[in-house]
Amino acid sequence: MFFGVFLALSFVNTFSPQPSVYADEEDNLVMKANDAGEYFVTIHDNGSTLLVKAGAVTVAEVLEKSEVKIAETDIVEPGLDTVITSDYHINIYRARPALVIDGANRRYIMTASHDPKQIAVEAGLTVYDDDEVKMEFNNNFLEAGAVSTYRITRNGGRKLTLEEKLPYEVQIRYDYTKAKGERVLEQAGVDGRKVSVYDIEFEDNVEVSRTLVEERIVVEAVPEIIVEGARVSISPEREQCANWAREAGVSEADLEVAIDLIYRESGCRVDATNASSGAYGIPQALPGNKMATVGDDWQTNPVTQIRWMIGYVNGRYGGWSQALDFWWCTGVCRGVNKSGHWY
Repeated sequence: MFFGVFLALSFVNTFSPQPSVYADEEDNLVMKANDAGEYFVTIHDNGSTLLVKAGAVTVAEVLEKSEVKIAETDIVEPGLDTVITSDYHINIYRARPALVIDGANRRYIMTASHDPKQIAVEAGLTVYDDDEVKMEFNNNFLEAGAVSTYRITRNGGRKLTLEEKLPYEVQIRYDYTKAKGERVLEQAGVDGRKVSVYDIEFEDNVEVSRTLVEERIVVEAVPEIIVEGARVSISPEREQCANWAREAGVSEADLEVAIDLIYRESGCRVDATNASSGAYGIPQALPGNKMATVGDDWQTNPVTQIRWMIGYVNGRYGGWSQALDFWWCTGVCRGVNKSGHWY
């Protein structure tokens, strides 16, 4: 792909509003996107440059929308999953053919690396600490053609140092202000790196075992953080009761179950009274004046009644879900009181 400065500027002029240009304190020209949340991204590809404007998307999405094709063996820095949150530079290192010679063993690969040892590793060969990997001229054009050639010289190494990936973990953060099913990437995950040193045991010059003797973390992994909506959907006729429950201290995580239980107990009526037992109010407390422990207005205030219910549910059952499970129990697990009311 060949594109230069002219094409890059044409791309911006044709597909995007003109950026504003201003002078900073040192009279340098600075280009800035007009629209909030959009950034200028410069793509460097084998000496060519493309300038595009993008929102807060990943590197992979920018390359796809810019019709920049990436081979599996190419290297892209920063990584394809990186989220763009400012003006950015993307570097693409294109893979090229390479031949790695290890004695009689010859491996052809496509690689974007320029480190001889790394190229040998990519070819599936083990390089011990005392080994040497050097680029050499291959005068056998029929074998190598225009391929870069690397040769491994074995020097009897008995240790192996490996730089290994530390996979990042995925963390879910629940946001009860967002609807269920809504997911937002808050922070892209980045793999860390660790260095491990092994003692190698050989038999007849063939590796038979490795013993880990040292391990150190070079770069800590950065977790991926996903914000997941967890706001429950409450029907309009139950929304007032849900607001009372929120004010009383019921979390959004418990709200759906709490409202279900409340309606099964009393229909969320502050003056609901059981004619046979005398259980009273939204939580059907028996006797009702138990609720005076959280407020003198226990007879008329739904928030006070639900606040008392929260303490009862947590103390007696361990939480709203457990309390609802108990409600569904048969008389065997409910004990002597089969009315379904709190006692």
